[in-house]
Amino acid sequence: MRLTSYTDFGLRALMRLAGEPDRSFTTDEIAGEFEISRNHLIKVVRGLAEAGYVTTRRGAAGGFRLARPARDITLGQVVRDLEDDQPMAECFRADGGACVLTPRCRLRKRLAAARQAFLDELDTTTLAECAYPAPRRRI
Repeated sequence: MRLTSYTDFGLRALMRLAGEPDRSFTTDEIAGEFEISRNHLIKVVRGLAEAGYVTTRRGAAGGFRLARPARDITLGQVVRDLEDDQPMAECFRADGGACVLTPRCRLRKRLAAARQAFLDELDTTTLAECAYPAPRRRI
């Protein structure tokens, strides 16, 4: 399976927040630390907030932080929430796609099972187990 950059950035941000759960982070801070697009990260943080993983605060003292303990968040649920509208293959699209194999395809069922096994495995790991600690400060 390949995750979208949206989900990848979301997981990275959550892992970093889990490393210091008592503080707020800015998008500039996380984007700079992980060398990712700030504009893309802003969209990701909005999605994480809508899904209930982070709380956000605007203004000079603003930022975002975990909305609940990292031990209560599984990676599988995060991936489900962030990848929800991304079909695995054309035949998984809501409209069925335009695949000519669909009527007799023997692959779709196996892909669905593989996706489920992937998510089931991620369900066994919490965000707390993947927390990314603060980088070492250079002296």
